[in-house]
Formats: sequence, C-alpha cells, structure tokens
Amino acid sequence: MTTTLPAMQQAATVTATIDGREVSVPEGTTIYDAAKQVGVEIPVLCHDERFDPVGVCRMCVVDTGGRAFAAACVRPCEDGMQVQTATPEVQRSREVLTELLMADQPAPEQDRKHTTTRDNLLFDLAEGFHVVDADGMPRGSGRGTDLSNPVIAVDHDACILCDRCVRACDDVQGNDVIGRSGKGYATRIAFDLNDPMGSSSCVTCGECVAACPTGALTNKAINNIPIRPRAELEQVESVCPYCGVGCALTYNVDRERGAISFAEGRDQPGSQGRLCVKGRYGWDYAASPQRLTVPLIRREESYPKGALSADVRGEGNGKRRKDDRPGKDRGRKPGGLVDYDEVLPHFREATWDEALDLVARRLSGIHADGGPGAIAGFGSAKCSNEEAYLFQKLLRTRFRTNNIDHCTRLCHASSVAALFEGIGSGAVSTTYGDVVNADVVIITGSNPTANHPVASSFFKQARRKGTKIIYIDPRASTVSEHADVFCQLKPGTDVAFYNGVMHEVIRLGLFDREFIANRTSNYDELARTVADYPPERAAQITGVPAEQITEVAKLWGGAGAGIIYWGMGISQHTTGTDNARCLIAMCAITGNVGKPGSGLHPLRGQNNVQGASDVGLIPMFYPDYQKADDPGVRERFEQAWGVTGLDPDRGLTVTEIIGSILAGGVRGMYMLGENPFLSDPNINKVRKALSTLDFLVVQDIFLTETAEFADVILPATSYLEKDGSYTNTDRRVQRGRKVLDPPGQARADWEIVQDLAQRLGLDWHYAHPGEVFDEMVAVMPSYANLSYDNLGLSGKLYPNDDPEHSDGTVVMFDESFNTDDGLAHLVPAEWLPAKELPDAEFPLVLNTGRLLEHWHTGSMTRRSYALDAISPEAEVYMHPKDAADRGLTHGEIVRARSRRGEIELKLRVSHREALGNCFIAFHFREAAANLLTIDEIDPTGKIPEFKFCAVQVEAIGGRA
Repeated sequence: MTTTLPAMQQAATVTATIDGREVSVPEGTTIYDAAKQVGVEIPVLCHDERFDPVGVCRMCVVDTGGRAFAAACVRPCEDGMQVQTATPEVQRSREVLTELLMADQPAPEQDRKHTTTRDNLLFDLAEGFHVVDADGMPRGSGRGTDLSNPVIAVDHDACILCDRCVRACDDVQGNDVIGRSGKGYATRIAFDLNDPMGSSSCVTCGECVAACPTGALTNKAINNIPIRPRAELEQVESVCPYCGVGCALTYNVDRERGAISFAEGRDQPGSQGRLCVKGRYGWDYAASPQRLTVPLIRREESYPKGALSADVRGEGNGKRRKDDRPGKDRGRKPGGLVDYDEVLPHFREATWDEALDLVARRLSGIHADGGPGAIAGFGSAKCSNEEAYLFQKLLRTRFRTNNIDHCTRLCHASSVAALFEGIGSGAVSTTYGDVVNADVVIITGSNPTANHPVASSFFKQARRKGTKIIYIDPRASTVSEHADVFCQLKPGTDVAFYNGVMHEVIRLGLFDREFIANRTSNYDELARTVADYPPERAAQITGVPAEQITEVAKLWGGAGAGIIYWGMGISQHTTGTDNARCLIAMCAITGNVGKPGSGLHPLRGQNNVQGASDVGLIPMFYPDYQKADDPGVRERFEQAWGVTGLDPDRGLTVTEIIGSILAGGVRGMYMLGENPFLSDPNINKVRKALSTLDFLVVQDIFLTETAEFADVILPATSYLEKDGSYTNTDRRVQRGRKVLDPPGQARADWEIVQDLAQRLGLDWHYAHPGEVFDEMVAVMPSYANLSYDNLGLSGKLYPNDDPEHSDGTVVMFDESFNTDDGLAHLVPAEWLPAKELPDAEFPLVLNTGRLLEHWHTGSMTRRSYALDAISPEAEVYMHPKDAADRGLTHGEIVRARSRRGEIELKLRVSHREALGNCFIAFHFREAAANLLTIDEIDPTGKIPEFKFCAVQVEAIGGRA
C-alpha cells in the first residue's frame, strides 16, 4: 500500500541545470544522483550507491561556479544551481588525479584484478584519460600483500584508500572489521588491529571484494579454475543453495572447463546483492571427485545389513570401545568424510534399469505384505519444490501412506504447529527486510550472524538507523554485540521469560486493547496464566534479572511496531510449541501483527524448508497445509490426482518413523537427500533402526553415513545441475537455474522419482519442472496466480494477486488471520523443565547448532575448499571457569559424553557460553554431536530436544 503525504508534508524540490539540462529533484539530492536522472554520467572511484557517500577520492568533482570544484557524490543540489560536469578544467583535474593514483599501481600484467575479471575501475579511467604510464612520478611500493585468507587476496600496493571496502564491511554487512592503520604513505587498510585478514574477525563474506575498484582486494581461484573476465564466461542467474534467506546470485561459468569461475551477488528485493561466505565461495562441492555417478547395489556378501565403516559402526581406530553400561558403543576416529575406500567395495555398479527395477520390486513387495504402514519416505529441504511435491505424491498415491517427512521436523515443526494453531498459517507474517520499519525487534533462540548472515546484515543496518534490538539467548553470540538489550537466559526457560514479559506488559498497561478485543480470542485465560509469572519469579527460573524483564516489556509494549525473529533455540525443545505460542501471544497482545515493521518470523534453516513444507512433504498435511485427516481435503486430492483410497490418517514423523522401524512397523524406506544418521538425535538408536530395515534406497549426491545402510544408492544431481523453484524464509518463490552438467550418470531428483513412479504403475509424464509447478499451483491456494515463467529473475512473494505487476505480499494479516474465525487464538503456556536435567555425573547442559561456514551434516560444505579451510574441525565451546574447574585448557582434545554416547573433539574456551553450558556444532561426523542428544520430542510439533541434554566434558585420560 502506498501512502501519499499531504501537500504541506511533501519534500521540497529544487531545480538545477546540469550540462544544460534542467532537473527538479527533492531537496538534499546529490549532484551525482541528479545527473544520473538526466543521463549524465560522472566518473567515480570511492562512490558506490549502496554506501553513504564520503567524497574522499575527488574523482567526481564538478564545477558549480564556486571557488573550488565540488564532489558530486556528496554535494546536494541547490535551487538555481548551474553545474558543469566535464569542462576542460574539470577533466584535467580528474586526469591529474588518475595519474597520481596510477603512479603506485602494479603494472597491468601484475594487477590481480586486471589479470582476472579485468574490471579495474582505476585502469579503465586511466585508459579513458590516456594515462598510460606515470613517467617521472615517484613510484612507491612495499606496503605488501596479505594472502592469509584462503579465498581473498589483499594487495596493499594496489589500494587507493577509497574506503569502499570499509563502508561495505560497516554499512552493508555490519561486521566492522576493516579500518585504516599507519600514517602518511604507510597508511593502509587494516583488519581488526592490523591482523592478517585470515586470522582476523573477518567472516569472508567477500563484500569488500565486490566493492573494491582496484586490484587491492580480489578473489583467489578455487580448485585451480581460473577467474576470467565476465565477457569470456557465461552468466547463470540463480539462488544460493544454503540457508533459508535465499540470496540471489550469479554464477560466472567457464564452459571450456565445465566449472564455475566465481560467484557474485545480484539485485533482488530481499538480499539486495549481498552474499555470505557460503554463497560466494561455497559452490565447489558439486565438483568433488566423491560425487556419486552411477547406481549402486549392495553386494550379497555384505548382508546381514549394517554400517560399513568403522566410524559409523561406532568403532575407533579399528577397535570397539564400550563404557561400563551395556550396549553403549563409544569412540569415533577423526575423519571428516565417509571413507569411500572402506565402503564402496560393499556395492557393485548397476544400470539405471536394474537399480530402479529392484527398488520398485522391493518396495512394492513390502507394501503388498505389510500395507501402507510398512513404507515411509524422508524427503529433503535441499530439493526443489517440484521434487518435494512429486516425492510426497508418489508416497501418497502409490503406497497410500502419509509416512512422509523431512528436516522441518528437526528445525521448525513446533513453530509451524503453534503458528497454525494461533494464526492459521505456518509461514512468516512479514519479511526479514521489513526490519527497517520496526521500532523494536526481538531476536530470540537464533544466531543469525552465523545461520542467516545476510538477514542479520539487515538487522544490523536497521539498528544503526534507530531500531532497538533485544537479543534473548543462552549464548552470547556475536548478535549480542549489536543488541541494545541482551538477556542471557538459562536454557529451556523461554516460557517463563516470555510469560514474565507479558505479565509486565499487562501490568504497565502497554497492551493493545482494541486489537485484543477485535482480533484475538482467549485473552482472559492468557492474562490469568501470565499473572503467575511476575518478573521476580521469572528471574528465579530464567536467571535474567527482574528489572531487565521489565525493561524488555517497556521497550516491546511501547513500540509503535515490532517484529519477533526466532530460530531453533525456540523450536528445538520438548516445549518448543509452547515457546512459539508465547511469541505469538507477545505480538498479538501488543497489536504487532498485520502492519509494516511488525509480525512473526521463524527464520528458516535450509534453502527450501519453507517450500518443501508448503508442497506437502510432511505427514499431517497435503500441499498448502491442508489437513491429511480431513475427509474433504482427501477427496479433493483424490480428484486432483485421479486416485482413490488415500490414507485417511496422519502419518509418522521423522523420529516416530525411527521408532516404528524398531517396533517392526516401517520396513521399507525411500530416502531422498536426507542423512538422518548425523541429523537425527540419539545416533545409536538411528544406527540400530537403519540396520533393521528390510530395504532402504538412498538417493543422494554423495556417499553419506546413511547410505552405508542402503540396499540401493541412486546418484542424484546437485542443486547446481538442475532447474526448479525454491521458496525462502520470506515466502519468496524463486527459480534455481541449471549451471553445470551432471557428472557421469547422475540424474535430477524429479526425473528419478518420475521414472520410479512409472515402474510402480503411475502414469506420470512430466517433461519439465515447469509442468510440475503448474500442477502444484492448481492445488495450492496460497500460490495462486504464480507461474513458472512469471517468477522472473527475482521471484515472487506469496500470496500474490498480480504477479505480473507486483512483487507480492510483504505484510500479512492486516485485516484478519487465516483461522476459522479470523482471530488470533491466544494459547497460554505453563513453564515446564527440560526432560533431562543436569546431575552429578552429567553436570553441563549441551546446546547444539551451526557454524557460519558449515551447513547441516556437512556433506556439501566440508567438500568446499574455502569453507573447510576456514573451519576444519569440531570444537566444544565452554565457559572459562567450567574449563578451569576440570583442569582443561584451550585447544586440547577432550571427551564429551552423555547417557547415550561420547565423542572426542577440541576444546574452545569461550566467554560466549554461560557457566554450566557448552555448545557443539553438529556438522562433524568424526565428533557427531547427535551421539549425545536426547530423542525426547515436543508432544505437538514432534520435534526432538536438540537444545538441551545433560553432558560431561572431561580430559581424555579420565573422568572428571
């Protein structure tokens, strides 16, 4: 909605003449911007339209009739101003400046930018001014190079001190790493306190490289694929394959070598050209020599079935170690990736026909013998919407089962359950970019600087412009450094904290009476519940001071508009649904839904977890969250799909399927792109279940730990080798485009699923993902009006009434919610302790999560040169006092153990951890965090409690 200001409030305009062309612009518009409006280009070096102008290089000077030339990038237009942009005197000034700058530049044949992308802006200006060589000018050198970063080269001698890198780091990414050091000629850009870039706090987002106009900051070649000029490469516009932010990027492809030369961000309403280290440098996993390229069938002599490598069997260094409790296998040797030499001899190569015929025969036989309950499938949020849709359609129409799930069960299932219950929709109610319109933002249970770094850059920008940030988490992650208020609560006490905040919002009269009366239900019951949580009681439970709880209530209740962004620190608890219920109530009672700068936003973890859920890759919903146990819904899908007898009951979730296998229920599984051996809790239990299956087919791009248990392995294509659509955390549906040809006989997932469907008797004949997309849209009201073609280069937000002319809906629920009565249903929650509490033997609370450089189970990122080089090993983060009490020192190898298993990894002493807590990332198979985690689940969302279990960390030699 566009609001027109009254005439008296309209911005004043000024009229200037630029090179004889009259232009009227709002007061405050710079000469540079006004000149662009009339088609006059003014050369710049230090200026970039994404940053605040500083006017340090003086290349953009123009003649305004004053005593000195004015820098066009900072000088505002004045009414009646006469501007000349290219007089001989002005041009001579630029020429002399160029000559002076060129005096210190490396020769073109030695310049890192000129010899790669060939877009050195200073060299281009020198060519235009015919400055070939600075004869007679004193040439300096010796400021040095810095090659410490694995993918970024620094050449201080090529630096012109334009500060574009500084502003890219500060103004855009909000990382505040780059500044200046030295004096006079020795002045140069510096990382932190003049540290080498590779050992500084730099997060290798590459924004400085994208901003640098010379060869001072450049990308290094990855895997010996040379970086060449864009004109010599093919540009493929796609979307990042990692987190749910869904950043738009361009892959510059070297067709001669069949490889990506480099990637760069491109404009899109959400990400606005920004990338993080994974998006800019983490694409080479697709070229790994460990790609699966041919179908594989397990050899007869490798039965009875079980894990094939010592690591996955739970053995270390070839020996099985047990602790004093029966059945608890211990130890995992250092590794990093599945040992192909150890595993592949247990499989033989097969043709596609043989492999798919075997899969069809075995799954059909198990279904015929055991019925729908004997079959289950795990899909993947890494796959496209079309592939997820076809996968769930295959399981539902051929095997008549709703036993279909994917990693949403391990990340935001409880959030979705609470959102459906409370507002009738599992999607976000506003975008991450809407933070710019918020007065106050709560970020809770999330570390967006690591997990959603581009989204976090918008949060940091908003704070610089006045948005208050309240950060609530057990860990003092880097987000806490950008927060106005940081509440470090005890793990598992979220309900008590938010009930305490709501208690104060109500006590202080900061609730929105009109919104509550007109747009919510059950407020009285909520108020009665939170009345039992005065800040003093909440403080006792949470460890957050009572006065800070009141401060949060005052900020939140006093905000004109507020958004809550949350992550898996909210959802991955046995009380995850209750946690999310509290957040929904927090927004609703203050009227912070349905207007700009307000709303609810669970930050999605994987690139297509929103889309995979939207299209029905979950056991309780058909596409578009239509209830699987609703007879009317089932009838509609039977008609749409041309079948009868669809499963009338909700299916089993990820953890329930594992339990069903052990109980003799599920006997055959189709696993597409999932690796539950590392991603699921209580790995020992998962190992036993996978070994118990009668038949398992794994479809993936690498030999994963889960694939060791497979009867058949099908080689799929990576994200980079196929077309399809993906839906990000903002509800933005975008197209991923094929960048590379697949290796060997690898095939796109949707093609494999269709081929198998045909062998199972289904009459499927899709020729392209676009045809699948059209079928999806026909059964998904939320995606109405979208088509594969009108997604364009930037994608579209849903819902969208007019995708030809509109980007889509940013803020939802401005008039009513998607519930049956249109109201927000307030659901009160009582605080409950975690299922497994610390004790004398296991006195620490373990929290698991992600690192910036890695993603999920590491099968992609640990095969990326840059990402693995920056973060190569597993660590346990521990408070200094906890380490000292155990006699442990930073950097030593320690043992972390729980009631379910133990791992060995490096200790990182960290002030970010609260006393009594520790943190382990779950990407590292050689120190698999999920050997330790508990498989207790939230009763509503059915999500495991990854964020809380009791552990001990001790020296390898003995037990503390």
